[in-house]
Amino acid sequence: MIPKACKRLAEVDFPIAEVSRHAAREKSIRHGHPSTLHLWWARRPLASSRAVLLALLWPDPCDPLCPVEFKAEARKRLGTVGCNPGTTDTDLRVALLRFIADFANWDNAAKPIYLEVSRALVKAAHGDEAPLVVDPFAGGGSIPLEALRVGCDAFASDLNPVACLILKVMLEDIPRHGPKLAAELRRVGGEIKKAAEVELADLYPQDPDGATPIAYLWARTVRCESPNCGAEIPLVRSFWLSKKASRRRALRPVVVRPPKGSPEPPRVDFEIFEPKSEKEVSPGTVSRAKAACPCCQAVLPPERVRAQLAAHRGGADVFFDAKSRRTGGARLLAVVTLEPGVTGRQYRLPTARDYAAVHAAQQRVANLLADWEESGRQGLCPIPDEPLPPIGTLGFRVQRYGMLEWGDLFTARQKGVLVQLAARVRERYAARQGAVGELLAIVLDRCADYWSSLCSWHLTGEKVNHTYGRQALPMIWDEVPSAGV
Repeated sequence: MIPKACKRLAEVDFPIAEVSRHAAREKSIRHGHPSTLHLWWARRPLASSRAVLLALLWPDPCDPLCPVEFKAEARKRLGTVGCNPGTTDTDLRVALLRFIADFANWDNAAKPIYLEVSRALVKAAHGDEAPLVVDPFAGGGSIPLEALRVGCDAFASDLNPVACLILKVMLEDIPRHGPKLAAELRRVGGEIKKAAEVELADLYPQDPDGATPIAYLWARTVRCESPNCGAEIPLVRSFWLSKKASRRRALRPVVVRPPKGSPEPPRVDFEIFEPKSEKEVSPGTVSRAKAACPCCQAVLPPERVRAQLAAHRGGADVFFDAKSRRTGGARLLAVVTLEPGVTGRQYRLPTARDYAAVHAAQQRVANLLADWEESGRQGLCPIPDEPLPPIGTLGFRVQRYGMLEWGDLFTARQKGVLVQLAARVRERYAARQGAVGELLAIVLDRCADYWSSLCSWHLTGEKVNHTYGRQALPMIWDEVPSAGV
């Protein structure tokens, strides 16, 4: 055991430059990294957590009170990982710091030799009883996870239920069940996906030519308030669809004016074309909440844009008349598809079939809410009706556009899909209490992150950006929800 008066390694030195470099690199590691399990904004880097823990758990070999057993074990073990312990206590200190810096590298984090050395030295410093690392506000779980990695016992807690779910899955379920849990998740998740594809087929129909829609590019709309215009303004930041070098696509707005004497306002149609240069692509219609009418060039000030959208709870849904024809609200600009035998994404203009699927989704959600009302509002509302935090909380800025409840962040079609999937997850959870049900809930969270009205389109990657791309909820004018399951 380390005497209380003995200095810890962190008190005398720490390889901060190397550890910082490895911690920064972690942000770009996606495959197999625990951070991909579930989004947590304030997650601590594993590299720095691992390094700091070892530096606090190990004594300084240059301290006169450093246990002889620890120094002997360190000299025996460090040479196996290329850290020369030398002959003096100063050499041993340098070797321990070198090991900490090397072990901070994600590439070494799971190597058996590094795990053996770190655990053996922790045991040599603390005896047979593993030290207990306590993190009362563990959040994403980096500190307790790394404590387990280096051979400690860990106690973690948090006030946030999302953090508690992450901690339970990462610190209890995955270590306890291992690869079997992943196999079970794939099997059960595959069953849910297969059932959902059948149940939700009418909400995401395939194209008649066999192409599969994978994303829909929508724009919220407002009305031009110029007395001589009244056109519908699609709120679009950029008319680019793809900026890939091999596939450059964009939308070209075309103003269609009514015949003289007609009470109808002008309208904007679109064409898809291949621009040769940036100049060919028209500038967007919205910037800093100011909307420019493409028909008369009048500018709608931010307060009027916000007022119009607030009247429709954010304006992410479509309005239909009694004959299921679109009359306003969100407008579908383009559909991204995958065609059989054709490489890469393809882009097409929307059709009546696309809007019919949206209308079907709205009817389904309306029936769902009606059934809940008829039941006397038993249980939770199927659509989250809890209020959003006050304006400005943690960067939440959508409330000023009329999104006041969590359910307002989703379109009717997204709500229908997520409610259906949530029901299937609850069924599986009831049948399989425990780890698989918790992981399915995490998967459902990931779906909600990519299926909201605040997702945008990545022009070069040709993919959907998730809702929490930043640690905030800013307004997204031209939303791009993925195509369901």
